[in-house]
Amino acid sequence: MRISKNKFVSVTYDLNVGNENEQELMERATKERPLQFIYGTGNMLPAFEENIRELEPGAKFDFTIIPEDAYGEYAEDHVVELPKHIFEVNGKFDDEYIREGVTLPMMNSEGERMNGSVLEVKEEVIVMDFNHPLAGETLHFSGEVLDVHEPTEEEIAAMNSAMAGGCGCGE
Repeated sequence: MRISKNKFVSVTYDLNVGNENEQELMERATKERPLQFIYGTGNMLPAFEENIRELEPGAKFDFTIIPEDAYGEYAEDHVVELPKHIFEVNGKFDDEYIREGVTLPMMNSEGERMNGSVLEVKEEVIVMDFNHPLAGETLHFSGEVLDVHEPTEEEIAAMNSAMAGGCGCGE
């Protein structure tokens, strides 16, 4: 069976970022812990899906996705200073939880959820980066299609449950 809309897909892959001369392994899905998803439901990068469309189990893939087709270019205007007081709970600032390098779940004024990385804790403000961790990166995927089949009711329920529990974006 070939990969097409609404098929349950299982793949292994290595995700490397960087240029042709120097790449860094960012993520690996193995045969023991493959990436599993229902194709064409909007949960994967469209460019990733396009590159594996019509492949069958056993097919190997190796492709690159440029930043514009992945998570966009790094945007300096997504780095913002937020007043420190908005992070207080019961009038206290928790400097063990809010510290450099931590990624925090946040919500904007429209109620949209997003993750932000704390870059710096200053006296009055917290400097946060709301760019996707892979913004500005060229993504290189290499892997193999393990399985393609019609999803079972259990698989559909599991995918729906996983997406309801968080952003589902791997951040």
